[in-house]
Amino acid sequence: MSSETLKIPQATAKRLPLYYRFLKNLHSAGKLRVSSAELSEAVKVDSATIRRDFSYFGALGKKGYGYNVDYLLSFFRKTLDQDELTKVALVGVGNLGTALLNYNFLKNNNTKISVAFDIDEAKIGSTMSGVTIYHMDDMEKVLTELGITIAILTVPAPFAQSITDRLAQANVKGILNFTPARLTVPATMRVHHIDLAVELQSLVYFLKHYGVNEVEELEEVEE
Repeated sequence: MSSETLKIPQATAKRLPLYYRFLKNLHSAGKLRVSSAELSEAVKVDSATIRRDFSYFGALGKKGYGYNVDYLLSFFRKTLDQDELTKVALVGVGNLGTALLNYNFLKNNNTKISVAFDIDEAKIGSTMSGVTIYHMDDMEKVLTELGITIAILTVPAPFAQSITDRLAQANVKGILNFTPARLTVPATMRVHHIDLAVELQSLVYFLKHYGVNEVEELEEVEE
């Protein structure tokens, strides 16, 4: 993400890719203008929040006119560095890792898993969905040679911290952590945790104890 977005609230930053995806769909459909109400319905974020998010970037639209789709698309493409391919490493080619390789962020053509690592000798040297799988022993060397600074972690939890330490040594700056382990990282590294079990339990709880509108209100308060 460009330096222009570094000072905006993190909640806003997390919504930017949602806006960009919808704008790409609108552009493909030939739509020229879009209102905050239409954006709200599509991305499930209330109109006031969308207008506030956009306000951090200056005048992106006009009252009563809406937003120019082409302009917004171009703006968010630049803001999210969509014109450059971001290469990502996958560490752990088990069931979840294999699913991620097969998917490989097809709808986000600026982000691609370019290399994978595992310890299973049957997988080492093979390719999966066009991605070569290397032995974990070669991780630092390969990451450094390819200049990859983002990794997806899908290894067993007991090994997550030691592998994270090695990723830090290889100059990795960002980790998408699919393990339940809470990682200790240096100040130069950022971790986003994706705990599927916790998210599922949270969903079940909210469905049982809150209405849909109440959930949305709670999310707004958290910002």
